[in-house]
Amino acid sequence: MPATTTVLNAHALLLDMDGTLVNSDAVVERVWRRWAEAHGLDPEEALKVVHGRQGYATMAVLLPDRPVEQNHADNRVLLAQETADVDGVVPVPGAPAFMAALDGLPHALVTSADEALAQARMTAAGLPMPVTRVTAELVGASKPDPEGFLKGAAELGHAPADCIVFEDSEAGITAGRAAGMRVVGVGPRAAVHSPTVHVNDLTQVRIEALPDGTIRLRVTA
Repeated sequence: MPATTTVLNAHALLLDMDGTLVNSDAVVERVWRRWAEAHGLDPEEALKVVHGRQGYATMAVLLPDRPVEQNHADNRVLLAQETADVDGVVPVPGAPAFMAALDGLPHALVTSADEALAQARMTAAGLPMPVTRVTAELVGASKPDPEGFLKGAAELGHAPADCIVFEDSEAGITAGRAAGMRVVGVGPRAAVHSPTVHVNDLTQVRIEALPDGTIRLRVTA
């Protein structure tokens, strides 16, 4: 089947980290398997929920009757474990060239990781950290709430409709759409959640800066 190219224009890009720029699945699975087993949960079922959300929000889904304070306490422990463990953290294919092409263009990292975890994983993957970023500490609600993406757009000074989100998870794609933004779904998790366009990885995305400040994406799928 011949490849097709979709052209999208935007004024800013909002980038998820895990699964979108950085492949951290090995760490996520190690940490969350241990947590699930310690709480008598099926690790495979737990892993269907964890991607894209902050840890406390994942725990609230898996253990809905548990006090929120306990979820936040466990979340702090898991964040520390994940920050210390970067074994197997690598860039998603195409991410280095993608980030290099964005240098000087309006973009922000919008991640459910906190600042320390984001720094650890972007560094481990050899990727530049965007100057503008919305990390877990800066939002009151986890994805799939759109707060993070709306804050990212506001920080960059662009309307939501003029932004494009890059996401890999159901929670993230839902958040991007709820923010009124178009979504490029990245990787296998994204394919079934109806993003605007889907790619296997970032090698399928080309970025062009137009003279009027528009960012043109050529997405080949």
